[in-house]
Amino acid sequence: MSVTAIYPGTFDPITHGHTDIVRRAARLFDRVVVAVAASPNKGPAFPLGTRVALAEQAVGDIPGVEVQGFDVLLAHFVHAQQANVILRGLRAVSDFEHEFQLAAMNRQLAPEVETLFLTPAEEYSFVSSSLVREIARLGGDVSKFVSPGVARMLAEQNGAAR
Repeated sequence: MSVTAIYPGTFDPITHGHTDIVRRAARLFDRVVVAVAASPNKGPAFPLGTRVALAEQAVGDIPGVEVQGFDVLLAHFVHAQQANVILRGLRAVSDFEHEFQLAAMNRQLAPEVETLFLTPAEEYSFVSSSLVREIARLGGDVSKFVSPGVARMLAEQNGAAR
């Protein structure tokens, strides 16, 4: 049986913490779909197409991984992809309560799909997209936290090509 994992998120932008989780997942599952959520109510800094393109650049070299944007209920997307697993990343204990609530809701909506949690490598456990955006907005160097393409896009967005 082939196992497909969906790794959903806003990825605004995708960070090395996200790509670390994708690399770990690619060793565990036959197919990993990085599912970039439209999330218009979150007011993302980048449009969906840009976030998808940046994610493709960041994980394009990992076998068995693909990137897709989506704007439907996650349970519907999981079914459309014929996936068996929803993969979520946990950086810290503080993430757990919210992630646990999402997992319980997804279990109600798609009881045949399991939610699994992975943690990033310790050097990325503090990295979040919102922190990266804030550092870039204030002119800081984000190259340790994101791919070169993401760093360029953030620099352009903030008016300072680095």
